Amino acid sequence: MMASAPEYNEYAEKVLAKQLDPEVYAKIAKMEDEGDYENPEYMNLLMEHHYTKHILRKPTSEWPESINRTFKHLNPEVYVYMQGPSEFGIKGGATLTEWDIKDRLSEISVPTLVIGAQYDTMDPEHMNWMANEVQNGRFLLAPKGSHLTQYDDQEAFFPGLIDFLKDVDSGEFK
Repeated sequence: MMASAPEYNEYAEKVLAKQLDPEVYAKIAKMEDEGDYENPEYMNLLMEHHYTKHILRKPTSEWPESINRTFKHLNPEVYVYMQGPSEFGIKGGATLTEWDIKDRLSEISVPTLVIGAQYDTMDPEHMNWMANEVQNGRFLLAPKGSHLTQYDDQEAFFPGLIDFLKDVDSGEFK
């Protein structure tokens, strides 16, 4: 997660939403404006046009069982309470609407790997910035990845993670 919900909202609205086909986004926005989140078309549009580009960059028919199982068992009460019902920013009176810990990142002193992905729902530039704000941070960019980059950009994710762990374990983390 980005260290600032307001900045995440801005990214979701100004970058992610703009990447959708305007007709698709208009349908999604209309359902959101009407609070029609339970409409099956809402989730179908998100899955086809947003999730397969920014959550896991594969057709849903190729998603691993572990991800499908996760979606089947999501707790919407907790998610909506914290983030709200929209995938395009934190909305609807969610508790994280004003959450912002940017000014506290410098308190983190443990070795920290911040992973960003080119197609993630989190702004990769913000993630890179976060890695530089913590005391012992490293940034890993997955150029082909999304929010679940461990699945869709394994070539970048796993070597970067393993290198980080080895460097920390050997005491050579820089």
